[in-house]
Amino acid sequence: MSTHTEHASDPKAEARKYLLTLITLLILTAITVGASYIQFGSANVVIALTIATIKAIIVALIFMHLLHDKPVNAVIAGAGFIFLGIFLLFDFLDIDSRTNPQPVNFHPLPTATAPATGGAPEPGAAAPASAAAPVESPAAKPAPDAKK
Repeated sequence: MSTHTEHASDPKAEARKYLLTLITLLILTAITVGASYIQFGSANVVIALTIATIKAIIVALIFMHLLHDKPVNAVIAGAGFIFLGIFLLFDFLDIDSRTNPQPVNFHPLPTATAPATGGAPEPGAAAPASAAAPVESPAAKPAPDAKK
């Protein structure tokens, strides 16, 4: 078994450290919420991920005790963040190769200011000349007389 030595420290200093951590995390959360209401364009994701990374580092340093632990544990935790960054980088690199995510048969609903540009015809309106004639279903046809 490994031995674990507890650092003898002042309880008031520990409480102060955790209170400062709480205040810092709450401020960063408020910044995240505030930034979500401001349109930065494509930088919204970068800003949100940066703030989330800072909060995760604070949590790892304080609550996972990486601040006063062996350096190899900090290297392992840092490697996790580096691999997460690499995976996100690959996601962002191929964004230009993606096709339009809208379905081919998508027709936006007409609005009061824009004329209808496709989709289903208005009720009572004549069908366009290019529309195909409706096809009868086999159930709608009368059964042939067997007495003929």
